[in-house]
Amino acid sequence: MGEAYHIKDPFATYFLTFQVVNWIDIFTRKTYRDIVAQSFNYCIKEKGLVVYAWVIMSNHIHCIVNSTPGVLADTVRDLKTFTAKQIIKSIQENGESRKEWMLIQFKQSGLEKSQQFQLWTHENHAIEINPYQPKFMQSKINYIHNNPVRAGIVTKPEEYTYSSANQYYTGKASLIPIEVIVLS
Repeated sequence: MGEAYHIKDPFATYFLTFQVVNWIDIFTRKTYRDIVAQSFNYCIKEKGLVVYAWVIMSNHIHCIVNSTPGVLADTVRDLKTFTAKQIIKSIQENGESRKEWMLIQFKQSGLEKSQQFQLWTHENHAIEINPYQPKFMQSKINYIHNNPVRAGIVTKPEEYTYSSANQYYTGKASLIPIEVIVLS
């Protein structure tokens, strides 16, 4: 992983991508998407996470976030650790039809890092967003919101429930509370 993709400034705003190992399509199930949304909500309420835009795709998540207490890397680590444990537990206990295959994949990835299971890659593809470059911020928000359209899931960004697009386009609250960025 290149040095350029680390969270260097704990107070800065970042565009992040969380990727499931081997690009496994785990988030095709509502249960797992809901675990992620609940974890984001916990981090907002209890850890000072601020979310500006987000989307949960079938095998990755994009978000634009920062941390008011200045511990973004720690909060991201905790969010990924918690969601991984909860999703693995749900796979093991709740009749997942792909259970055996998924657990083998997550176990093999974990063995490489001396863990029992690994759901997320260790990269966050962190790209710092300069507040003096609003066009760059807008391009990342558009990229996030258009992911489900490019994937053929919906025809308009605001139609996808697991995204902040609806709040940006219609003003209706998304599943994960956001701070809407108004750029000129």
